[in-house]
Formats: sequence, structure tokens, C-alpha cells
Amino acid sequence: MTDDGIKVRSRDAAGAEVSWFAPLCNGDDEYLGAHDPAYKSNWENSSKVVRTADRLGYRNILCPSSYQVGQDTMTFASAVAPLTSQINLLAAIRCGEMHPPMLARAIATLDHILEGRLTINIISSNLPGTNLSSEQRYDRSREVIQILKQCWTQDYIDHQGEFYQIKLDTTEPVKSYQQRGGPLLYFGGYSPPAVDLCAEHCDVYLMWPETEENLTGLMQNMSAKAAHYGRTIDYGLRVHVIVRETESEARVAAQRLMQYVDDEKGAEIRERALDAQSYGVSRQASMRELADMEGFVEPHLWTGIGRARSGCGAAIVGDPDQVIQKLERYRDMGIRSFIFSGYPHAAECENFARLVLPALQTFSMPELQQRRPLHTPDTPLGMGVRK
Repeated sequence: MTDDGIKVRSRDAAGAEVSWFAPLCNGDDEYLGAHDPAYKSNWENSSKVVRTADRLGYRNILCPSSYQVGQDTMTFASAVAPLTSQINLLAAIRCGEMHPPMLARAIATLDHILEGRLTINIISSNLPGTNLSSEQRYDRSREVIQILKQCWTQDYIDHQGEFYQIKLDTTEPVKSYQQRGGPLLYFGGYSPPAVDLCAEHCDVYLMWPETEENLTGLMQNMSAKAAHYGRTIDYGLRVHVIVRETESEARVAAQRLMQYVDDEKGAEIRERALDAQSYGVSRQASMRELADMEGFVEPHLWTGIGRARSGCGAAIVGDPDQVIQKLERYRDMGIRSFIFSGYPHAAECENFARLVLPALQTFSMPELQQRRPLHTPDTPLGMGVRK
């Protein structure tokens, strides 16, 4: 427990989980606001980013989900899994898209392909063509998670809820490769129902970049909620990064990235997203309003990137030492997982790995939490017999 009341599951862990981002949703470019088809979200480009991050030593990579653009997350993750050797995949799952036992079977299959290198990002967004309330969406997600956990910890499924009524006398077909509770669940959300869901069921609470004061408040609130359920969780930060040999070069690179974006263009890009009206996005907008004339809301945290994208809207900008010092401040706050990205994603992945990654001590969260077994488990998809 840190001095400010933040309880961290991996409190004593040295280092952090350092992850990259796979642009499955058509979000890659050299210049924001000037889309280049050379960076489109296709198999060639997206798999290159994953393979690059694997080769360079990143410990996890977020494979996001969007109905509007890009590729199906689980299909992509299954295809790219055999091309990787050490990186974990953080696959985004939109709750409600698939019947939970069939979702559990897909997760178990992918987890076995990866030999325990799978993590899950729980998404509670509205499904295309639907409009549930926030409370209903998180209630549905809660039921999906409850069923998945029965699959991973019980020999049967017995769930009677508002969205799903399921009784199955065996969970053998859906047993994951990972043990001690199955794949870790990562989750991001800010509304009271979202915070409550994460506190009760998830393992890593993902936040978008905000001031250190605001992040501390979010972590304190989540710690209190998790304690209500007798739990502690870990904390993660999803943030862009622009690092160069010198601070001046990094600032020039930031301005260069935005050279084709004016206020009208930026607003049009932001409003395309399905989550454009979410509370989390509004918090990113509020942060931009507090920034100085150059877009910095605090030292080395630049909000300009949020002018041209919904969601995560800020970047750590600076030279290697400045970036490392900022990450150490976050670690001191209790953050143990980082998901970085930059533009273009493959090139910035190489850049960060060259200038910053060698100075960081990293770990695999599934291994740290003892979810990944040392040997293939006795599951039907592993060493066990399928009846």
C-alpha cells in the first residue's frame, strides 16, 4: 500500500509491464489528419507492428476492437499468435458479441495457441445498431465475466441472469491454458458502473493519460472500491509517446505530427468514433482545456494529440531521460502496466525500444501473477484427454 492509500496488487514487483499498441482500427499514420493508404489497417501493416514489438522485447501488445474500421480482433490475434515468440497479446473482447460459452472456447483456443500468452481487454461499448444504457452494458459485461470465470475455475456452468441463462454440466471444452483463474482481465472505464465492475472482477485498471493528481484520484477511488470486494488490483496507463535524442527534437516531432490538423478537421475526426460522447473522452477534452499554449498540461505530458483522435489523447514528449523520469513517477504512484503507441506505430516502436526500453526493467503480468504454467496443462486442448 502506498502512502496515499492506493493499494496495488503488484506492489513489490520490480519494473513494469511495458507494452505496445497494434493499430488494427485504421489509426496509423505519419501525420494525423492526412491519412496515407500506405498505413491502412491491413494484415501486412498490423502484423508487422506486432512482430516488431515481439522482436524488440515488449512484454504485451494491445489488439483493439472497433466495428467501424479495421480487423476483427480475435481473428487477427489467432493469425499472428504463431508468428510471435515471447510477447503477450492483449485482445479486446466486446462483451455481448458472442454467446459466452462460445467466447470461452475461442479464448481457450487462442490461449493454447499462445501457450498462456493471452490477456483480455474487457470492452463494454454498445454493439453496432444497439443503444443500451451504461448500467445495462456493464451488467451484461458482468454476466459475461462471471460465466468466463466459471469456465476457468469450475467443472460446470450455472448462470441465471438478466442477459444469459446457461446451464452446462462440463467446462472441459473451454478450459484455458492459463491456470489459477485463467487469463488476466484488463479494463478501462470511468462511470460508477464501470468502476464497480472493474473493482469486483478485473485485474488491471487501464487509465488514459491525465495529470498526476487526477490519476492519483482515480487510483484511490478504485482502490477503495476493490477493497469493498476484498480485492486489490493493478493499474495501467495507456499513453502515446514521442521520444527523441533531445527535448527540442521531440517537441518538433510532436508539432510535425499535427501539421495538417486544424480545429475543424480535428473535431470531424474525433466525432467519427462510437465512443466520442463517453465520459472518458470528455475527461480528455477537459485536460486539453487546462493545457498551456503549446498543449502541455504538466511537464512532458502533451495533449495536442487529442485534437485529432478520440480516446487516449495525450503523449509523453521528451528526451530519453525525461521520458524515463516521467515513467518512474508513474511507477512511484503505483502504475505497473504501460501501453505505449506512437506514429507511425512500427517506426515509433523501434524508436522507443532504442532510446528508452533498455533502461526499463520489465515483466510479463501473467507470469508475475502465476497464471502461465511451466508445462502444458492437462486440459482437453493441452495434454489432457478430450472426452
